Amino acid sequence: MTLLSFDIRLWLLLAALAVDAVIGDPDWLWRRLPHPVTWFGALIGRLDRSLNAAPPEAGRERARCWLGALALVLIVLLALGAGRLVERLLLATPLGYTLVVLVAAVFLAGRSLYDHVDEVRRAFAAGGLREARVAVSRIVGRDPDKLDEAGVARAAIESTAENFSDGLVAPALWFALLGLPGLFAYKMINTADSMIGHKSPRHLAFGWAAARLDDLVNLPASRLSGFLIAMAAPFVGGTIKRSMLVMLDDAGKHRSPNAGWPEAAMAGALDIALAGPRRYGELVVDDPFLNDSARHDASMSDLRRALRVLQVAGILGGVLIVIISLWRLS
Repeated sequence: MTLLSFDIRLWLLLAALAVDAVIGDPDWLWRRLPHPVTWFGALIGRLDRSLNAAPPEAGRERARCWLGALALVLIVLLALGAGRLVERLLLATPLGYTLVVLVAAVFLAGRSLYDHVDEVRRAFAAGGLREARVAVSRIVGRDPDKLDEAGVARAAIESTAENFSDGLVAPALWFALLGLPGLFAYKMINTADSMIGHKSPRHLAFGWAAARLDDLVNLPASRLSGFLIAMAAPFVGGTIKRSMLVMLDDAGKHRSPNAGWPEAAMAGALDIALAGPRRYGELVVDDPFLNDSARHDASMSDLRRALRVLQVAGILGGVLIVIISLWRLS
């Protein structure tokens, strides 16, 4: 599948994580060039319009499921093939390893996640709750006008934890396992889930396979993310034990089979309650709180601590890569 050995992939991943941490997603570049993920989205959108164009009809759900599964197999195979081709072409150049690192860094979202979440904190400091609501609406789907300061802070903290898993740890893990083919395939699956994996009437059947496959490929990263967040808890006044216990006790309460792990670990690390009832437009989701016995009135100070957890957990992930690499060398 990949032309790179596992040991080389680990060192290249470490370099890509460093590049992402320093540079992130430079706006000047993506204003001039389309981000590769937009290419994935364009392909998924085209298949959706072609294979899922007719209005939903009773009795046709099974056919829509099969069409959605067929579309998913096609795009994943294309992503694997594209990753293999790009990796081969890059490694055929004198700067092959460097170029692989740069391409991998494009698909890692650690720095951009930090910047987008920190914008919520900075908006609140500059313009109060109104500006913070505008900033948080860019990273979460819930109705910002119904959020008080605690709601804005919780929404941003939950986004930090969840996106640490599927925006950084998961793509890094799949690159470590399968190189650029694995990274491209993961991002294609994740993009498909975000576009067609929701439970709207149009996509309930057609996007079923995308949603289930996304759950599967994110399963190992969500547990690893929760572990890394728990290990970072002492850096914000929490304890590893408390964070781990909350994660193990409450992760299953979350509606997502994966998001509950990093979110519950973050709740335990900060000793606050997360999740709970939320409003998305006219839809009210009556979910239980994670770490319900802890403080519910989250604040911008807690958001600052969550960003610190994000930084430390990312560093600990890099340390883990170094340890594994050195162990294999020995």
